[in-house]
Amino acid sequence: MVLKLSKIIATFFGLGYAPIAPGTFGALGGFIISFILLKSGLDFKSFHFLHVFLIFVSFFAGIFACKRLSSQWGHDPSKVVIDETLGFWVSILFLPLNVQTLIGGFVLFRFFDILKPFGIRKIDRLSTPYAVMLDDVVAGIYTNIILQILFWMFVDLL
Repeated sequence: MVLKLSKIIATFFGLGYAPIAPGTFGALGGFIISFILLKSGLDFKSFHFLHVFLIFVSFFAGIFACKRLSSQWGHDPSKVVIDETLGFWVSILFLPLNVQTLIGGFVLFRFFDILKPFGIRKIDRLSTPYAVMLDDVVAGIYTNIILQILFWMFVDLL
């Protein structure tokens, strides 16, 4: 039972089993949930409160799942995508509520997650369940900082 739950969590409800680009599908799962929340009419505070909650739950659930699956799947296999879902949510935290934010967060997050610049690769090389999650948190933070700057600089264009 615990192993089955761990697989559901790690693959973010099966998205990690995608035959190509499972990390992109994991981030897309987060995108879809955020899009639904955006379209539900939540105000800024409620939307981001829910995202903070999702970030904390997915971070600790991801660590739990990675610990349970590491002996069977190894360290950070491509089918573990809860970290990409989490990283996407970090990338859009406290940004304006619009589709442009979601798209920008998705594209930039995948850029940082794939290239792993500025220390992300060092975190990724650590062999712990925490590192599986943290490299995507850092990629999400980098994305968020860039988007915060862009939105601040070009607020009149939105």
